[in-house]
Amino acid sequence: MKIVDAKVVVTSPGRNFVTLKLTTDDGLTGLGDATLNGRELAVVSYLTDHVAPLLLGLDPHRIEDTWQSLYRGAYWRRGPVTMAAIAAVDVALWDIKAKAAGLPLYQLLGGASRERVRTYGHANGRDIPELLDSVRARLAEGYPAVRIQSGIPGLKAVYGVSDTDDAGAPVLHQQARPLVEDWDTEAYLHHMPAVFDAVRAEFGAELPLLHDAHHRLTPIQAARLGKDLEPYRPFWLEDCTPAENQEALRLVRRSTTTPLAIGEVFNTVHDYQALITEQLIDYVRSAVTHFGGVTPLRKLFDFAAQYQIKSAVHGPEDISPVGMAAAVHLDLAVHNFGIQEYSGHTPLTQEVFRHSYTFTDGYLHPGEAPGIGVELDEELAAAHLYDAAYLPVNRLHDGTVHDW
Repeated sequence: MKIVDAKVVVTSPGRNFVTLKLTTDDGLTGLGDATLNGRELAVVSYLTDHVAPLLLGLDPHRIEDTWQSLYRGAYWRRGPVTMAAIAAVDVALWDIKAKAAGLPLYQLLGGASRERVRTYGHANGRDIPELLDSVRARLAEGYPAVRIQSGIPGLKAVYGVSDTDDAGAPVLHQQARPLVEDWDTEAYLHHMPAVFDAVRAEFGAELPLLHDAHHRLTPIQAARLGKDLEPYRPFWLEDCTPAENQEALRLVRRSTTTPLAIGEVFNTVHDYQALITEQLIDYVRSAVTHFGGVTPLRKLFDFAAQYQIKSAVHGPEDISPVGMAAAVHLDLAVHNFGIQEYSGHTPLTQEVFRHSYTFTDGYLHPGEAPGIGVELDEELAAAHLYDAAYLPVNRLHDGTVHDW
């Protein structure tokens, strides 16, 4: 068996997605997610101009060898663009291998370690009453755990707090230039304990509550927030400091018993070495799509398991159903699974990417279709053209870009 075609598909059914489709000489196809939110076209060029020509004629079953060749052969290693491109190849190859075996991917990863995959959903509001309504909506959808994000008094816009439509669903704003959001760390630190207090008062002590600081805090500020939130027993505090500074987590860890999760912007195991071996975190957050695929992420989870650290794969709306499907297969198989982020996708996105994974009562299952269980409707994808979109930039009140 040999790869005879490598095609990159860009589509925007509500938001941008980049998909690699590999085809073999006996007609098998495999899909991989290469979406890098806000920098999609950089990965498109990397795949089209530099990777796809190298794949033609290769044996698709040689997944590890192909991964190592793409990672080491470029000389310039790591980085989100490179690793998103390699991830797309890796997942597409696993998709082909599982289809050739006539099995769902999780069976090739050792089989199921659980019956279903626990998720958490996103609840947010511009103020506390709106947040409480959003939590109610997530609970009505069956989520067993909820991430809570709130607007901050005095700030016009806060990352992670989206506008909603009349039904309470998030409204996505694609924009040709980055949205500028304002920020005040002291206001945030003062407000968040009150947010947790209100949610606990309304929904009780048993509901698992998560919160994402989006890398906005210095080490001492993160330590203070973790300590202040301890009475509310959060499931975790996520990305409390900029991810580049691993040593910062030593101070945070010494100062609070609040569980810590980090890693959605990490793209290799080297980013985690100190955090795992020194047991400075409780959950690893990397995505299949941005970490080089199933192959290295499975190795990361095995490494983390030696230190009683659990998986928590990044899964926002900008991870396509292809990337989500791969994550759910991995979640079902690994023994140190913790929880899966899941925001769902729009009905239009699910028409473009028809998938066999299901979401029922707050839990995901990858389904039993051979491969990863996703098919791409290329005709429908072609009808939704790329739409330039960027993540926001944060500025302090004096106009300077925040130095996270």
